[in-house]
Amino acid sequence: MSSFTSELVVTPVDERRWKLVRSFTYHVGSQHSRNILTVPKGFVTDFASIPWVFWQFLPAWGRYGKAAVLHDYIYQTHIRTRLEADHLFHEAMLVGGTKAWKALIMYLAVRLCGWLAWH
Repeated sequence: MSSFTSELVVTPVDERRWKLVRSFTYHVGSQHSRNILTVPKGFVTDFASIPWVFWQFLPAWGRYGKAAVLHDYIYQTHIRTRLEADHLFHEAMLVGGTKAWKALIMYLAVRLCGWLAWH
């Protein structure tokens, strides 16, 4: 299984955005994969961009925090396709310990509505 190789360390920018204090990496596909994504120090994220009406069930932060930052980074840089970004989001949520049903709901949400943020 894939893996994150370091902790996610952030500092607040404002009430909704956070900046990475140090970079972190993610091994795509398997723990020792050479297909590695690095989110650089200084990157700014809002974690999961979930509408506030759903926060009781799916807050912006959870076990999927690293996956959300990785997804934000790919969406902002376009270093992978949107489809790859969304698949990696799903994979990374499961790696991070998100329950399968919750990861599926969040994956489907980005597949349906993510095009708004992609452009």
